[in-house]
Amino acid sequence: MDDKKLLRYSMQLSMLKQLLSKKLISENEYQIIQKKLMKDYGIISNITA
Repeated sequence: MDDKKLLRYSMQLSMLKQLLSKKLISENEYQIIQKKLMKDYGIISNITA
């Protein structure tokens, strides 16, 4: 994965975590979106879990 793609993934994941922490999305919604992001960016393992 190139650096720009990894940076975009990291930024999107960070924003997603902010939404969860502010209770703007549920834990279930977080997991669904996270799995979609992982698939879109070709991330195999979630090391942040």
